[in-house]
Amino acid sequence: MDYKKAGVDIEAGYKSVELMKAHVKKTMREEVLGGLGGFSGAFSLAKIKEMEEPVLLSGTDGCGTKVKLAILMDRHDTIGIDAVAMCVNDIACAGGEPLFFLDYIACGKNVPEKIADIVKGVAEGCLQSEAALIGGETAEHPGLMPEEDYDLAGFAVGVCEKKEMITGEELKAGDVLIGMASTGVHSNGFSLVRKVFEKEMTREGLETYYEELGGTLGDTLLAPTRIYVKALKAVKQAGVLGDGVLVPGVHRPLQGGVGGAVRVELQHPLGLHVLAALQLVHILLHLQGDGAVGGEAAGPRLQDGGDAHLLHPVAQGLLGGLQHRLARLGLLLGGLLLLVGLGQG
Repeated sequence: MDYKKAGVDIEAGYKSVELMKAHVKKTMREEVLGGLGGFSGAFSLAKIKEMEEPVLLSGTDGCGTKVKLAILMDRHDTIGIDAVAMCVNDIACAGGEPLFFLDYIACGKNVPEKIADIVKGVAEGCLQSEAALIGGETAEHPGLMPEEDYDLAGFAVGVCEKKEMITGEELKAGDVLIGMASTGVHSNGFSLVRKVFEKEMTREGLETYYEELGGTLGDTLLAPTRIYVKALKAVKQAGVLGDGVLVPGVHRPLQGGVGGAVRVELQHPLGLHVLAALQLVHILLHLQGDGAVGGEAAGPRLQDGGDAHLLHPVAQGLLGGLQHRLARLGLLLGGLLLLVGLGQG
């Protein structure tokens, strides 16, 4: 009896590491010490020591049941972007700069080429967020899940000056919420999405082309979560929202949508008064149009049309100019989607 007979292929593990090395290498920052394959990732704090009052920020998350779509479609090179995005976007929403990322892949059977594809996506997400991929783990779990199945999660660490942390404490009635475009459903609510499209959850169904989506259902649903790190960093550096004042609040809706996330951000109830819904992502309209998602679910959860939201006291009359200024910096990422006033009750 040996490991291979027990369902764990050690040689496949070694091959996976070799195949992913080139992808991981692209994400390296000068602070990274050592290379891939050590017992732990090492990251120099020399630059952080130069900060006035540095605060470490951390985030961990997975891709939810969106992974099931990647498995059904046998396309694994973008789901890693989602894993990174779900962690680094949370750090960015707190005002931080992501520093490094680690991934964890659990699989029924280690197929080196598939694992390397997954890590290729993780590396791409790290490049988009300027975080180094300094470590990870691939665990083969025979008997715990079918051979073709896997799950993916990650962990990120970032940093910011304490005085520049975005806490939402300064938000008040009269402020305006500005939504930046998403790529679709991102990595939230896929249990509901898969239920809505239950009949289409086959390889053939996901490869069906929809004119209104401009692509197949599978391509649309598998579109990677947009990473907002660089956009929010540019907003912060440019003082684009007026007088160099920092954005007092940023949030990223989860299954609770805009309303729920804003209430979490503010820590007290404020009403949301929609000023203008300028655009909805087509897949969200398609979900609603199927008739299976309506009422409360279609409103606060799926009808958001945007993912990262900037909250800032800007006069409603300046929204047109604000949109133009953001567009010049390339920060709209597809357009302002939702302008919502914050008010009592």
